[in-house]
Amino acid sequence: MEKKLRSPRSPSSARARHRKKSTEAFPDVMKLSENALLLNDQNKYKSMWVRTYSSVWMLLCFILVVYLGHIYLWGMIVIIQILMTSELFNLLRRAHEDKRLPGFRLLNWHFFFTAMLYVYGRILGQQIMHAVTPEKIFYKLATSFMKYQMVICYFLYIAGFMWFILTLKKKMYKYQFSQYAWTHMILIVVFTQSSFTAANIFEGIFWFLLPASLIAINDVAAYFFGFFFGKTPLIKISPRKTWEGFIGASVATVISAFFIANVLGHYQWLTCPRRDLSTSWLECDPGPLFKPEIFVLPTEIAQWLPWKEILILPVQWHALCLGLFASVIAPFGGFFASGFKRAFKIKDFGGSIPGHGGFTDRMDCQMVMAVFAYIYHQSFVIPQYYPVEILMEQILRSLNLEEQELLFAKLKEVIDGRHLQH
Repeated sequence: MEKKLRSPRSPSSARARHRKKSTEAFPDVMKLSENALLLNDQNKYKSMWVRTYSSVWMLLCFILVVYLGHIYLWGMIVIIQILMTSELFNLLRRAHEDKRLPGFRLLNWHFFFTAMLYVYGRILGQQIMHAVTPEKIFYKLATSFMKYQMVICYFLYIAGFMWFILTLKKKMYKYQFSQYAWTHMILIVVFTQSSFTAANIFEGIFWFLLPASLIAINDVAAYFFGFFFGKTPLIKISPRKTWEGFIGASVATVISAFFIANVLGHYQWLTCPRRDLSTSWLECDPGPLFKPEIFVLPTEIAQWLPWKEILILPVQWHALCLGLFASVIAPFGGFFASGFKRAFKIKDFGGSIPGHGGFTDRMDCQMVMAVFAYIYHQSFVIPQYYPVEILMEQILRSLNLEEQELLFAKLKEVIDGRHLQH
């Protein structure tokens, strides 16, 4: 009887202890000592230099791509999109199951490129039409593709759906369906961000570069304010984030937005929209948003300054809204990613960028910001009517040459009739 009483705990209790321990892989922020914050991290200077070195290289490469123009920027977005998708595809894969499912990974990439064809075909439709001349056969191919793009993409997806059903294997249904759902969630998250980003680029590099820069500034400022002053934890799911870093970064981001918009707004290469797929230099009417206006300083401020009025660009007021969103709302994209990593007990989504993790770790806040920048631009910046350029693009895309000639003749009759009435 005594042996029974002193015998080891049952296997079920051991498994329970194991489960309890595994869920605590990331300790609660309230139980963390102050050493968990960057302010008291003994290895913080080493990690800071690694992070800084990687950031400088990323910045130099980014500046080069911006200089090359819209097409190269879009290409960079596509490459980052592929790398992010690869990181997320590999996150929940199990090698043992994959070996028993030949071609299953290829199926996931089939869905990826189908989504890419659908999203970018719709976003870059007008650029594709302008890239070919009406006299060539490529124009007819492009016209047919744009007309039947939805049908093509739909049947490509159906082919992938049938492929998935035909590859189902007994005792592996749960893994296969979980991977199928995970693939679709990845496509929604990644393509939502990248599609809006591409749309912003072709509306003018300014509308891509400013939001992206504000996220980078906010991230760097939050790191350094937390590095030197951080003492108060901000949120449980991201223990090293502090209120000092959050507030300091918010102020720095909003102020930076106002001045960066003024600098970027003086370059036509950044403000002109791209209506084709060429790399030629851009010239356009900058529009009222990018034309300097005199702003009279309030008396309370002017009395402390040597000047009473300054020249600003109207777009700088819009930049303040973008800066406010980038500093207050966009960081929640990073908090979401932190919570996601905690749920799956991983430190980073990948290790492609020393000191930063993977590309997904760097793009978490950019996803939220890109969508907001596009919605803000469409709602508050562009005019709420259809300018002649957009109507012409619709005509060229939707009508063949004979229909365009008929439309021209009808318009000429209407215009001539109005001239006779006057």
